[in-house]
Amino acid sequence: MVQLKINQKKYEIEADKSMPLLWALRDKVGLNGTKFGCGVAQCGACTVHVDGEAVRSCVTPISAVEGKEITTIEGLSPDLSHPLQQAWIAEDVPQCGYCQSGQIMSAAVLLKHNDQPTDEDINDVMTGNICRCGTYNRIRRAIHQAAKTVRKQKEDNS
Repeated sequence: MVQLKINQKKYEIEADKSMPLLWALRDKVGLNGTKFGCGVAQCGACTVHVDGEAVRSCVTPISAVEGKEITTIEGLSPDLSHPLQQAWIAEDVPQCGYCQSGQIMSAAVLLKHNDQPTDEDINDVMTGNICRCGTYNRIRRAIHQAAKTVRKQKEDNS
């Protein structure tokens, strides 16, 4: 048995400790928002947070995340109220939508560390996330929009 803390809930799953986190999330826990893209950590569709940092779940064994806080797209906000989710909707970012959970999860870590990202900052962080539909300009606009919201929220809470 492996104990995982996912989206602030504890799960005990029966699985080999070498099982990739992606498959534990999808097949054992039933959280299907995290997508399988390439299986070799090159496309970013499987990005989740582990202790607040972006991780490619397709190559991360569950043994490496036992006792750590795992957040999936389902746990980012319970009601799509996260600034990135709102900006994604406002900018009509998704085309096919397949890569979007990984894109949002990578962008969330960026904004956690930098709420005034330049285009270069965004490009540097988001380079590992592939969008086959080519919505990169909309993604960048949405990240800038979400950054403004994050800054305003910080101001309001000061």
